[in-house]
Amino acid sequence: MTQTAQHATVLNLHQPPGNLEHLLTHNTWEAKEVLFALDRIARSLWPYEELGRVELAMSGTLLETLSDPAFQQRAYGIVKCGDLLWHLQNTNIISLLGGAYYHPVLPLIPKFDRPLHLERWLGIGQHLFKRRFRGFWPPEMGFCEEMIPLLRRFGYDYVIVDSEHVEPLDDMRWEELRYRPHVARYKDDSIVVIVRDRDLSNAQESGMEPEWFLSEVRERTRWCDFVPLVTTCTDGDNGGWFRNATPGANFWSAFYQPVLDRVRAGDDRLRPTFISDYLDRYGAHGRVRVHTGAWNTGDHGGHGFVQWTGSERQKAALARVGEVSALVSDLRARSQTSFVDPERLERSTWLLLRAQTSCNFYWGEAWVDRCHRDLDEVVQVAS
Repeated sequence: MTQTAQHATVLNLHQPPGNLEHLLTHNTWEAKEVLFALDRIARSLWPYEELGRVELAMSGTLLETLSDPAFQQRAYGIVKCGDLLWHLQNTNIISLLGGAYYHPVLPLIPKFDRPLHLERWLGIGQHLFKRRFRGFWPPEMGFCEEMIPLLRRFGYDYVIVDSEHVEPLDDMRWEELRYRPHVARYKDDSIVVIVRDRDLSNAQESGMEPEWFLSEVRERTRWCDFVPLVTTCTDGDNGGWFRNATPGANFWSAFYQPVLDRVRAGDDRLRPTFISDYLDRYGAHGRVRVHTGAWNTGDHGGHGFVQWTGSERQKAALARVGEVSALVSDLRARSQTSFVDPERLERSTWLLLRAQTSCNFYWGEAWVDRCHRDLDEVVQVAS
């Protein structure tokens, strides 16, 4: 008997530090598009509280901007940012994933800095939403297995990884590998891995018709002798498919709501779910190895992090990140045995973390200078 597929929709929401503020001044319409896209999420789900289920991965820098009173005042008349954040408290329709504050590609930054990003994200996440975050979203889906002990130390039960990088260690069929949670291990620690379906995620990103998606899910899960979990992950505030405010022309009104209408009318090919609800009911099965990599971006498949390391200037900037990180680590070590101005330590730390923002490397060499500017100031402050 064909099982009804459980569908987890994951949307990544990130704006680099100061970007929305800059757009409000220099490209107001684009800022409005982003803010409308964010505000549209909960509003689109309200009529479907018994069915709608969406997981959001919000960067710390985006949360910082939306919760900043000065920005809220500037955005007033476009979107009420306080209301937007309050609407995300609705746990019937929205689940939030933990992340890394400045949205770095974690495997590319020094190990010492990774927990600082996670700690700072939890600080703002718990302050705004007052809850435990069971799942972790690695920025750009950049993952390596040596992150597993760190994620477990911060209390995460599961992490989302891309299907392209998952290799079975136990005997399992293709549909079982892709549509079932598994367990990955690093030394003495293990974590549940949720597999993103890259093919269906590509469709979600570019725009798809409800009937096509429902038929494709049924075909892909036809031979599952278990309840399948289909996980699709894309950005949720970039591209015309998500930013278009015209009714019937965006992800919510042209796709997600019509799918919910079909489910509400009795279509049994799919039912939305939260990942944690699926895990609580069906658990994880089988051991896998997750190879180091990221999600696909444009022409890049996520192998080798070419999107962020493809040029000599990108590589040089990342190498310098490591060198300056060592300076800050030394300053932090000295603060344990002798007096170091706390403001000096804090400023050098957050500038270092901000320099590691993935966007500084994502756009080829266009934003690399932003990384160097922050690192220059770190050297000045920390020396």
